[in-house]
Amino acid sequence: MAATLQTPLYASLSSPASSSSIHTTTSLSFLRPTPPQSLLFDFKNSFPRIRASSADTLITELDAVSNFSEIVPDTVIFDDFQKFPPTAATVSSSLILGICGLPDTIFRNAVEMALADSECYGLEIPNARLSCFATKALVNVGSDMAKLVPGRVSTEVDARLAYDTQGIIRKVHDLLKLYNDSNVPHERLLFKIPSTWQGIEAARLLESEGIQTHLTFVYSFAQAAAAAQAGASVIQIFVGRVRDWARTHSDDEEIEAAKLRGEDPGLALVTKAYNYIHKYGHKSKLMAAAVRNKQDLFSLLGVDYIIAPLKVLQSLKESVASPEEKYSFVRRLSPQSASRYTFSDEELIKWDQMSLANAMGPAAVQLLTSGLDGYADQAKRVEDLFGKIWPPPNV
Repeated sequence: MAATLQTPLYASLSSPASSSSIHTTTSLSFLRPTPPQSLLFDFKNSFPRIRASSADTLITELDAVSNFSEIVPDTVIFDDFQKFPPTAATVSSSLILGICGLPDTIFRNAVEMALADSECYGLEIPNARLSCFATKALVNVGSDMAKLVPGRVSTEVDARLAYDTQGIIRKVHDLLKLYNDSNVPHERLLFKIPSTWQGIEAARLLESEGIQTHLTFVYSFAQAAAAAQAGASVIQIFVGRVRDWARTHSDDEEIEAAKLRGEDPGLALVTKAYNYIHKYGHKSKLMAAAVRNKQDLFSLLGVDYIIAPLKVLQSLKESVASPEEKYSFVRRLSPQSASRYTFSDEELIKWDQMSLANAMGPAAVQLLTSGLDGYADQAKRVEDLFGKIWPPPNV
């Protein structure tokens, strides 16, 4: 049994509070023949390869840096879509909230169909029903995104499961089944999991099944090394967040050691993780997120993915690369340089739950907790919103 929604899904609701900066609007349409008035799209933590167009005689800084790393637009607004076209996307609870706040988008139908799903509204337990709606909405939107982008779609796994290995695995299997039902090939999918020990262990087990994982909220070398040992497909480190923490705290040994060497702690963490992955032959790809400026980006050239704000991308696109530039466009991170990096015996252990807990300093603990709280709040807000607008008028 299916229901057709007769009235605008969110007509009587105010837009959700703007708790995320990743929601933007555009007027691109790929699901229907005429463009809608607006399109909400979330490209946060997605994995596009972008190349700036340039005149035959000019090479932009964006062209130059793109030779070394895949540069990822932090957000994409329609005016910038042609300049920085994405090839992949991330689906998250915050994106669903954004779609609900802007009902006239090409993804509106994906959410409406989730709320009209007979399997979900047949569940008698309200919490289970709302969770089912949210899961279906994520997959419906992700399936539509897969029609738009040629690359992978990363789907957020509920952060409230962050300390439940089997719960994470069950959720990923549920998501994967729904994607299979929508004919999205598994190789087009990533599943975004928090880097708790339980999340890392879930990633290890999922990767052994051939399911690609994307471990996020990595704020320490121990997390990065454990994630690499688990075989995570993508490991994401937030450069700017580590730096921000270091500016107001002084009780983290890993961060203090970087500062004593005269290094930025966020950049140092990415460099160390990259060198570990490549020196010891792990398959993981490394993503540097929360990159704040061009100097950060230049310092990380060679890392697999760099997420850059639009203002940085625009500056790179508008700047012509020349030998007189302050920063030379050279690869800073490479397998060759990684082979020369020295690790301590303590860093080369086989990571387990106890060693990871002992090695994670206060920065990683606090930043991980904060990230989990934020993601869990977004998921709860989606379910609360669906609880207010369900059932639709004709159900």
